[in-house]
Amino acid sequence: MAVSLSKGQKVDLTKNNPGLKKAVVGLGWDTNKYDGGNDFDLDSSVFLLGENGKVTNESDFVFYNNPKGGNNSVEHTGDNRTGAGDGDDEQVKIDLGSVPANVQRIAFTITIHEAESRNQNFGQVSNAYARIFNEETGEELIRYDLGEDFSIETALVVGELYRHNGEWKFSAIGSGYQGGLAALATDFGLQVG
Repeated sequence: MAVSLSKGQKVDLTKNNPGLKKAVVGLGWDTNKYDGGNDFDLDSSVFLLGENGKVTNESDFVFYNNPKGGNNSVEHTGDNRTGAGDGDDEQVKIDLGSVPANVQRIAFTITIHEAESRNQNFGQVSNAYARIFNEETGEELIRYDLGEDFSIETALVVGELYRHNGEWKFSAIGSGYQGGLAALATDFGLQVG
């Protein structure tokens, strides 16, 4: 039975699931029907962060154009351009035992591609969620439904895995940002040019 989280809650992932080696973070969403005339393309991205909350280098930013990071311990499985259908829209696989020691936190984000030019924001997105399941058994371990708290934001930090006393924990963050992926990337220490 999956642990269902609310914004701000934290839960032990590895302590509650001994023997968990490979986790998958599934991210999903639906877009509301509206007559803006443009398709929605939501993208998930992952930031591998050091103790200071910043990436060490560009390869610690994992997304559809850089699908592997952290010595291949984190893998983005690809871009879903429509968000259509049930189930996860995008997934990130994590080999927990292989994440480099300097990576203390793994932040999961969702952004809207070309949100400004298409006049789109997360007020037009519903049913956004993150879930973590065991890759080997398919068992869902954690689920976090973001709710409908967003209006003008174009980027979300959904949650993060982080190390604590030798174990991995998950924190449900649910913070919205304006400025899309560029604002997130800058906050996490990337040079955006």
